Amino acid sequence: MRVEPQAQARLRKLGAEYRPGERLANWTSLSVGGTTDMLVVEDVRGLPELVGWLRAEGLPWRLLGGGTNLLVPEGEVPYLVLQLSSRQAGVRFDGTRVEVDAAADLGRTVTECARRNLGGMEGLIGVPGTVGGALRMNAGAYGTEISQFVQSVSLFQAARGEIVRLPMSQVSFQYRHSSFAPEDILLGCELQLPERPYEEIRAAIRMCNEKRRASQPLNEKSAGCIFKNPPGGSAGRMIDELGLKGYRRGGAVVSERHANFFVNRHQATADDFFALMEDVQGRVRQSFGVELENEVILWGNGA
Repeated sequence: MRVEPQAQARLRKLGAEYRPGERLANWTSLSVGGTTDMLVVEDVRGLPELVGWLRAEGLPWRLLGGGTNLLVPEGEVPYLVLQLSSRQAGVRFDGTRVEVDAAADLGRTVTECARRNLGGMEGLIGVPGTVGGALRMNAGAYGTEISQFVQSVSLFQAARGEIVRLPMSQVSFQYRHSSFAPEDILLGCELQLPERPYEEIRAAIRMCNEKRRASQPLNEKSAGCIFKNPPGGSAGRMIDELGLKGYRRGGAVVSERHANFFVNRHQATADDFFALMEDVQGRVRQSFGVELENEVILWGNGA
């Protein structure tokens, strides 16, 4: 997907930096994915006009967050990729209320809050990616979900073409799911966090980190859990019981440390991961009668 040279000046006026021919494998934690042009949005106030222009020009687009829960196909990707700049992303405090930009790193946000004696989110310390991605997927770990602390969310609402702020009464969160439309661009949120002594928060963070190091392949390229846990069950446990740890398709491997983590160990391609996921889903379906639902987000070849 390419933007004509005469249009690039227009994009700069709309607060977007144009980067042609970006290799998306460099932007995903799995290190797979094809190439396309990227627009880095430096000024979110220009989003309504920017997205309106893209639609008028017939240019399909998708939003890329931290790339930590994403599987992108190979080859020339037939849509532009928008990404919110992290250069100005930050966290602002007003007592126990915290305003966080969507492009802010989730782990650093938890740490910054801890330094101000604001806890509750310790379980999210090792969840990779941005705050925006955590909101969209309702990220959770060790009994904690980010939605427990959200008071409101600011976003570019694509259907209205406007930047709005929604209170929690207008947002629905479920297990690894939220009610935001696919084209909505999350810009930030307001959190309400409980006060706790810093040493208590730090001890909880240390415990969560130790659990992750003991059970997850942190030193390998992965996208976190590939499948959602079915109601009352564990995707990882079922895959493990089928003896699939270490099973591979091409360069994609079921982690020996955690069966619901698939890792890029041998210069895997996206097709390797697609094949491995389909194979594992089929075996779980046949043995347990359970249809595993993807937790990782799959970008197809179409717009």
